[in-house]
Amino acid sequence: MPDTNPNLNAQLEVEELCALLNEHNYRYYVLDAPLISDAEYDHLFQRLKSLEVEYPHLKALDSPTQRVGAAPSSDFSQIKHRIPMLSLDNAFSEEELGDFYSRIVSRAGEPVVKFVGEPKLDGIAVSLSYKNGVLEYGATRGDGQTGEDITTNVKTVRSIPLRLKGDDVPAEVEVRGEIFMPLKAFDAINVEADKTGSKRFVNPRNAAAGSLRQLDSRVTAQRGLVMNAYALGYVSDLEVKTHYEAMLQLKEWGFLVNTNIALLEGLDDVLSYRERLAKLREHLDYEIDGIVFKVDSLGLQQKLGFVSRAPRWAIAYKFPAQEASTVLRSVDFQVGRTGAVTPVARLEPVFVGGVTVSNATLHNMDEIRRLGVRIGDKVVIQRAGDVIPKISRIVIEQRPKETYEILLPKSCPVCESDIETDGSIARCTGSLVCSAQVKESIKHFVSRKALDIDGFGDKLVEQLVDKELLERASDIFRLKRSDLLLLERMGEKSADNLLGAIESAKNVPLHRLIYALGIREVGETTAKTLALSLGSILELFDIAESELLALDDVGPIVAAHVLAFTGNAENFSLIEEMLAQGLNVEIPVQDNNQAKSLSGRTFVITGTLPTMGRDEMKHLLEGAGAKVSGSISKNTSYLVAGEKAGSKLAKAQSLGVQILDEVAALALISA
Repeated sequence: MPDTNPNLNAQLEVEELCALLNEHNYRYYVLDAPLISDAEYDHLFQRLKSLEVEYPHLKALDSPTQRVGAAPSSDFSQIKHRIPMLSLDNAFSEEELGDFYSRIVSRAGEPVVKFVGEPKLDGIAVSLSYKNGVLEYGATRGDGQTGEDITTNVKTVRSIPLRLKGDDVPAEVEVRGEIFMPLKAFDAINVEADKTGSKRFVNPRNAAAGSLRQLDSRVTAQRGLVMNAYALGYVSDLEVKTHYEAMLQLKEWGFLVNTNIALLEGLDDVLSYRERLAKLREHLDYEIDGIVFKVDSLGLQQKLGFVSRAPRWAIAYKFPAQEASTVLRSVDFQVGRTGAVTPVARLEPVFVGGVTVSNATLHNMDEIRRLGVRIGDKVVIQRAGDVIPKISRIVIEQRPKETYEILLPKSCPVCESDIETDGSIARCTGSLVCSAQVKESIKHFVSRKALDIDGFGDKLVEQLVDKELLERASDIFRLKRSDLLLLERMGEKSADNLLGAIESAKNVPLHRLIYALGIREVGETTAKTLALSLGSILELFDIAESELLALDDVGPIVAAHVLAFTGNAENFSLIEEMLAQGLNVEIPVQDNNQAKSLSGRTFVITGTLPTMGRDEMKHLLEGAGAKVSGSISKNTSYLVAGEKAGSKLAKAQSLGVQILDEVAALALISA
């Protein structure tokens, strides 16, 4: 049935929107605690504005469309602006920007109009009054007519001159600008908040607002605030004809003017500038949410005049919102190529940063705990440039009655291997059998210090896995000539050479095979230690924790990683497959006479040796029974130092470690 009383419905919607926007204005400008994103606010505001255009009699004097910001806080005295600080109308598309330009050209009666473009800083607008060149007071915009007296606080902002530079300054002048917090300062404040257990700031804009409205200006002084001057207000005696000239004058007086301001001629320049700023945005050390375009000629500005809440001669082009709120529907856990298990939020789709977002990263379980987020929560999504969307915060005030805790799964969602935690990172333990990790595990398996299969490079691994010719490391020994000839740029000779290299690699020392398995924290040295304690590769799967802890170089963390690997039946099956395919594991036989010469001594090698590589020296030392470490400590017996030894040499000298050159080291080995 058609609506019989559209006026009544419109009136109710207008009243509801006014109440809602007034509440959000209060929370944003007075409490500095927004409940909704900028994009949602803009949507509500535009809806109210369109209703008031359609039903002009419903526009009230106290409508949010007639105001700028909210009433000043009672914590500060009030200052009335000599010239009102009005807001700007918004444009959200190239079409709207073109319509604005066309209106200006039509009213100006000129074919081409010059504009000034400048970044729309996401901070706090202020007005500074100077009398005879000395700062008299500073005030916030407030409701556009009256602002809060923040004079003591603005004096702490170092980019605001307390006295104007030069001798020829007006008797009275108002300077308008935006005070903001650079991203480095914002990050530093939140790091400090985390250390002290204080409340974190939501974003740099709210951090700047909270800093400016401190009753103790000493706090403001520590916040690293910056002001960019962007306009003149009242001026008693100054001859400038354009806005751009006014900006140059402000620079001469000692104000910081944004370096990305530009004089533009015609619509093509305006649109080109918009593209440049959009690309530059993510590289700036401060946040911007759009661009302000102003008619350059002050005479034309005066001719064009104002509407109720904004000048006709300026507009704010808004970038696609980088924040939006939505609902967290569920959380999936994805396994990366290195085994890291990452929680991914599945969201009610929302348009943010120019695209529709339905997924966002939650990084790790520590981040989930920090956010306090639960399934079912209303969350704020942040997206900047090409950065993966993330959940920046939850809207705790709108948490529903039923929400669910996010729990880390006990087993890998891909291969069902156990999940272990490594600091803040959760990892799948099935590195060699997990299909999500197959490329990286095979790349490691064939690498120089592992099986060292000549010609088996990273690109080849990528091709073989993509063509489903390799699903796990054991498949390497099943490859046929016909398989390899399916690959791009693989000729018959190259295929034969690779098959020959694979066949040669079947004879592998035990320590190299252990290293190739990719057990976490098991490097070359630990692999050799394990190999010396085993009679076969299969014995690795029977070793007990007590036996591991009795070995040199094996502590509780390494032992736990080894046991997590050997406790996986799929890993045992993988080794059995390799042995069935002809893998011949060479068991180390230690020369007891040679081993005794340097047994129990720890060496570190650094710098460039005269006649051999460090790996060769390491091999000789280990062959003589020595342990070779990568770092200097009080337990280091000798440092073998070549040219450009660097910090390890200095540390060894400070600890009193004996320094050997290559000749002395070789003499010690052969002694």
